[in-house]
Amino acid sequence: MDQPQHLHEFPVHLAADGQARGLDRFTGEPLWYAAYEQQSAADGPAGRLVSWHSFDCSWDSWEMHPGGDEIVLCVEGAIELVQEVESGIVKTALGSGQWAINKAGTWHTADVSPGSTASCVFITSGLGTQHRAR
Repeated sequence: MDQPQHLHEFPVHLAADGQARGLDRFTGEPLWYAAYEQQSAADGPAGRLVSWHSFDCSWDSWEMHPGGDEIVLCVEGAIELVQEVESGIVKTALGSGQWAINKAGTWHTADVSPGSTASCVFITSGLGTQHRAR
């Protein structure tokens, strides 16, 4: 068994063949994501990135995962998931222990109340993820 790691620092890749692989220390930099996409490309959209992020402010961008759905699990605090769907904007409040799904191709962002902090686990089909300004 590998040494225990904190998901906040070391995300995990769930491969299409059922294997789990610890990843390099997360930096948040575009180069980290590019390396991840290259390393996991063989799994296609079936591969999943499992990561933990904490937020003390609302996101300043939108993102979209074209290859598959993403699960957002709030593990501490509260966050409001904002999704852009055909009928308009849908906002979903998540508290500790609650989850929601960003369907493939759905642009989404998140809001955190001023003075609050939220921590979430994301299980993402991350290949081809796109970003745009909010």
